[in-house]
Amino acid sequence: MYTNSAYRSDCRRGEFKDRSRPLIINSCGTYRLYTRPKLPTYRPRGRLDFQLLYIAGGRAHFHLDGREEIVTAGHMVLFRPREVQKYEYYGTDQTEVYWVHFTGSNVTNILRHYGIPRDRKVFYCGYSLEYQKLFRHMIHELQMCRENHEEMLVILLRQIFILIQRKLGERGEPPRDNHTLAREIDDAVIYFNEHYNKDLNIEEYAGSRHMSTSWFIRNFKKYMGVTPMQYVLSLRMSNAESLLEMTDYNVTEISSIVGYENPLYFSRMFKKQRGLSPSEYRKKIRQLDNCVKNV
Repeated sequence: MYTNSAYRSDCRRGEFKDRSRPLIINSCGTYRLYTRPKLPTYRPRGRLDFQLLYIAGGRAHFHLDGREEIVTAGHMVLFRPREVQKYEYYGTDQTEVYWVHFTGSNVTNILRHYGIPRDRKVFYCGYSLEYQKLFRHMIHELQMCRENHEEMLVILLRQIFILIQRKLGERGEPPRDNHTLAREIDDAVIYFNEHYNKDLNIEEYAGSRHMSTSWFIRNFKKYMGVTPMQYVLSLRMSNAESLLEMTDYNVTEISSIVGYENPLYFSRMFKKQRGLSPSEYRKKIRQLDNCVKNV
């Protein structure tokens, strides 16, 4: 399991409500489950603040209005104050989730301004690496607490709201009422999460599910916002990041673990996607960790 989180110093130990400003970020973080079998959360009285969760990989199990709902990658879940929170992440689902708690005097109006649904806790927002970048930036800002970091946190959260608003406004939102299509894409997401480090052939996968390759690619992109291979690439890069952050495996070993036989090709792909080579990325993360420890 990988976790990385950040908290306001005055809300680390629990709930926090603050109406001194329109929008305030209390805490944020990310979880990635690989080996831990289960990570449950149960808050029967909810919290005083709002919580937004983004399912970036795998799937999560939420209990909403007395029934279980499996929420797959590309969806957001919003809990408002005092709403019961009960959900689980399972290692077998290889769940990757980002979350943020926020409060303020004008949160309800801000959410309404960005078109965030009032009548739904779960909504499709599209699969995008931009969400992950913004959440990671928030985590870093709250960990470092540099000058004007609170203002920067609000700006980053508003950017996430804008991305959600744009996606909700698209006419091509995936048809959740088309259960056959929804199930096919959800099954593909689960399969890719389990086999991302293998030599995947999209044509063979589509054929095994009795779908034409073009139909599958077109509908996968419509549903997830990226092509199947772009999605697999994002899984490889995210898992490579985790290994660089959490282990002492060298670049050649990590390359093999995430599905690349050629470590030089892996390094080029990683730098193209993340802007840093694997070694540079590891060095930067460890420097940041040392800075946080010394604060």
